[in-house]
Amino acid sequence: MDSIRRKLLGTASAVALAAGLAAGGNAIAAEPIKIGMSMPQTGGLGGGGKAALLAIRMWVDDVNAKGGLLGRKVEFIYYDDQSNPANTPGIYTKLLDVDKVDLLIAPYATGPTAPIMPLVKQRQKLLMGNFSFQVNAKIKHDMWFNNAPWNTAEGWAKGFMEAGRSTGAKTVAILAEDGEFAQNLADGARPYFKSLGLNIVYDQNYPPTTKDFSSLVRAIRASNAEIVFVASYPGASAAIVNSISEIGLGSQVKIVGGAMVGLQFTPIAVNLGSKLNGITNFHSYVPGMPLPGVDAFLKRYTVRAKAENTDELGFYLAPFNYAIGEMLEQAINATKSIDDRKLADYLRKNEMKTIVGPVRFDENGERANVRLVTAQFRGLKDKDQEQFRNPARQVVLSPAADKTGDFISPYVKAAEAK
Repeated sequence: MDSIRRKLLGTASAVALAAGLAAGGNAIAAEPIKIGMSMPQTGGLGGGGKAALLAIRMWVDDVNAKGGLLGRKVEFIYYDDQSNPANTPGIYTKLLDVDKVDLLIAPYATGPTAPIMPLVKQRQKLLMGNFSFQVNAKIKHDMWFNNAPWNTAEGWAKGFMEAGRSTGAKTVAILAEDGEFAQNLADGARPYFKSLGLNIVYDQNYPPTTKDFSSLVRAIRASNAEIVFVASYPGASAAIVNSISEIGLGSQVKIVGGAMVGLQFTPIAVNLGSKLNGITNFHSYVPGMPLPGVDAFLKRYTVRAKAENTDELGFYLAPFNYAIGEMLEQAINATKSIDDRKLADYLRKNEMKTIVGPVRFDENGERANVRLVTAQFRGLKDKDQEQFRNPARQVVLSPAADKTGDFISPYVKAAEAK
């Protein structure tokens, strides 16, 4: 594990430290504030994890260039959890007991985060969540704060279902990975779908190791479902799109997508290209949304990403990971403390100002002011990364304040729309 340990002190902070020592040692002479986390750099979640980690490193550089926090530089310690949930409890135990970090940030995604929740609650540590889903529903840790723009399963599926039901659709198929994220979502979505009067005509889980989805896609087609809701992780999401493109779902399908993680990652999106057309899926940010702070950040991010050979667009995770740093910075400066309880109390009671807009948390540490995007892919070509910067290629259907176009249905028609 030591071979994958990394520390970030920041060039600017080193310069500031040297200047402070020369002037009498008052600039950043105290022990650094240590912030630790794991972040997938390899494995199925690695594509998103690299972009997310770069964003946090950018925040560390920025805050150290301003003199650090409370007159102390920030030291950032991180490990590659390899997208494996079995690795994260050991990593976070090491961060606390060996590295002696002051503050913790959760790894990206539900699977790697869920196993560390009992540990951080037992140790009474603040944990800044990182795009996980409902990992605190049962643990109920009162110092958990998730940076994701969603909350409940109903809130997640609402934009997708509103579009589907606008067509008069009455039947739905559910395809969900047998993993923490997808099962949490599907378990919450089923009663919501039924409350809308929808008839669930197909409901199937699949093992995370599944590579061939042809039989499942054929079964969905045979069910004659009009709405196809998919909850999947990156590798499966790409494979499912490929199978749908090859086999088809039938002319009766009004809408397909919903909760397919990975279609937001630039390498996957570019590789799928025109096969994405017509799919309606969740997102956190797409070009055209009125968030000038994100636009300014992404200009800087793209330069760094190109130099480091990582996701050059970074729409999905990077802005929200930078926002984690911003929220910690505001809470630390306001409380003049790095005490976990004091920071948690501040985060719970105050609205945070971030590049992704204002953020408020509910009593469970989830997003109170939800801003989950539902968008439809249109007019995409193959092997063209820059087209994803065009707002016309990912048309926002909801939330209403961010809407950039109307829903096109049925799916076969949307797939051909320009």
